[in-house]
Amino acid sequence: MEAIVNKVAESGILSVDLETFLPKEKIMVFDLKDYLFMGLILKEKDFRAALQSIDWNAFADAHVTITCSADAVIPMWANMLVASNLQPVAASIHFGTEEQLRNKLLLNNIEKIDPAEFADKRVVVKGCGETPIPEEAYVSITNKLRAVAKSIMYGEPCSTVPIFKRK
Repeated sequence: MEAIVNKVAESGILSVDLETFLPKEKIMVFDLKDYLFMGLILKEKDFRAALQSIDWNAFADAHVTITCSADAVIPMWANMLVASNLQPVAASIHFGTEEQLRNKLLLNNIEKIDPAEFADKRVVVKGCGETPIPEEAYVSITNKLRAVAKSIMYGEPCSTVPIFKRK
């Protein structure tokens, strides 16, 4: 009887699962809608008073995004005021939706990859997984690895779509 050989394992192909780069840190949203008068207007005096009553330590070590989920015009200084209060405690402060922050942190994690690990290697960027991965992550990993990898493929090691091959 012949031994079963895992040809994929012996092929020297490195598999990259972008799910491993998803942020694992605490992410929080600071929604300005909670501070609007009648759900429409931000009153400076009331807003400043409300900010003074917040326990900012609740945001300690979190990546925080400032947003307004209500359809209201928010003055720029309001975002700056919230950021100023968050700065001493938060791990990082951003503006936008929670999804935008997750994507930004994902791209930051991809950017931290040491390309030398992939020098002259055949790389497969995993295509299907449990969690949806935004398109910009696939663009980012391709951009990061193209200069060093021998080849880049998309999919699974047993069934790939060629993306790049060094000549």
